[in-house]
Amino acid sequence: MHKSDNLSSHLSSEYDSQIANTIPYYNFFHQEILNLVESMDINPNIWLDTGCGTGNLVEKALQKFPDTAFILADPSADMLNKAKEKLIDCNGIKFLEPTPSQDISLLKNVDVITAIQSHHYLSEDERYKAVKSCYDNLNENGVYVAFENIRPLTEKGTEVGKEYWEKFQISKGKSVKDAENHIKRFGVEYFPITVEDHLLLLRKIGFRVVEIFWYSYMQAGFYCIK
Repeated sequence: MHKSDNLSSHLSSEYDSQIANTIPYYNFFHQEILNLVESMDINPNIWLDTGCGTGNLVEKALQKFPDTAFILADPSADMLNKAKEKLIDCNGIKFLEPTPSQDISLLKNVDVITAIQSHHYLSEDERYKAVKSCYDNLNENGVYVAFENIRPLTEKGTEVGKEYWEKFQISKGKSVKDAENHIKRFGVEYFPITVEDHLLLLRKIGFRVVEIFWYSYMQAGFYCIK
């Protein structure tokens, strides 16, 4: 089913034009992250965006945090190339070689790590390693923020959620077939876990503060403090 140059359902060249018609409220994810970081009484010196995609979050974050040094990581070389094109005129940016979160070598003095729609592609073991890597790379009191597709708490909730999400995509112009094919990826090409399981994982890894701050359709946003 998957024929992209990255783990998402879209080619990197089409990602920006397609993602908002696929993920409800996707553009609000970025704004809510920026609002959250602004509310936490931190002035981040270094911010790692892992699973950065085409660089949408960092492009917006630079406007609010012009003195922050941003590090961008993604497992897809094609996504990184699109991000480099988008941010070519921006200062204070470093790109890692194509790397998934779980393989990022220990960085120093990272104040904020964001991971948007990136870790739900991983197996249970890989997900643990990815989030643990983010934890290890953070400063003490550093902030981790993640948005992911989630699995509803019940079988019926999953059924309703899939139908709800499919209708959203059709309302945004996708064909019925394309919307159906996207929903069929659930549990096959990406592996969402419940909100409860997210909270348990984040606490197990060692974050002293674990919170959920966004929930819509079949996506949720979490923030943690080391």
